[in-house]
Amino acid sequence: MAVAGTVAEAFVQEWHDWHRRHEAVRADRHGFLAVTGLHWLTAEPRRVPGAPGEWSTGAEGVVVTFGAGEELVVAGSPRRERYVFGVIPERGGINAGWGDAVIEVAKRGGHDIVRPRHPDHPLRVEYAGTPVFAPDPRWVIEGRYVPFDQPRPTTVGAAVEGLEHVYHAPGRIEFELDGQALSLTAFDGYAPGSLTVLFTDATSGVTTYTDNRVLQLDAPGPDGRVVLDFNRAVNLPCAYTDFATCPLPPAENRLPVAIEAGEKIPYERG
Repeated sequence: MAVAGTVAEAFVQEWHDWHRRHEAVRADRHGFLAVTGLHWLTAEPRRVPGAPGEWSTGAEGVVVTFGAGEELVVAGSPRRERYVFGVIPERGGINAGWGDAVIEVAKRGGHDIVRPRHPDHPLRVEYAGTPVFAPDPRWVIEGRYVPFDQPRPTTVGAAVEGLEHVYHAPGRIEFELDGQALSLTAFDGYAPGSLTVLFTDATSGVTTYTDNRVLQLDAPGPDGRVVLDFNRAVNLPCAYTDFATCPLPPAENRLPVAIEAGEKIPYERG
């Protein structure tokens, strides 16, 4: 019993350490909680609240033209008068400095956007953490990764109405929960071979955020074994701010069971 208790305590402590690191990234001075606006660029130059210059997009890509005394710092160098960011790839982005703020220039769903990030934004300054379910080993589930013959282009919706994202799904994950066979389409993760799973479940809109949660998975083993630790299911930025373009899960990832693990609805949306 003492050994079992020690293992359980270690599991809980490891989870708390992980979640503390995750929260620190979320609350970073230039993280998503610092975003003050989402601005869609067009061919017509216009000013963007919270950023210097007039912004537009066209054949050259994203362009900003500065007025007297205005500048941005890009790649460590001050840029004045007119600066061409160029054509930005889908899901790519460039962060430029402006005083203590960062001006994010990015492309999402085929559209060029500007998102100013100001450390003194009230959403970040007043952030008090995210409520969670208590970590429980019950929600650490072994699954099997089944690769597709070829990665499948998968179109999903977004937190912004009318916007779509296209991801390549390399395979699906099959697992069981309380005797029920389930599966999740997986997208590529951040590290080579790793996987990302977007999902909703029976708790969505009740105790967890309505639109989505995300789970990052290590690369499957040689036999396809993969571990889904739903205790580490977290919210995407759209759970906190309307200035995010987060993807929605594919239809097949709407689980018919209640995953009572991971992060809950943020206080900001409560």
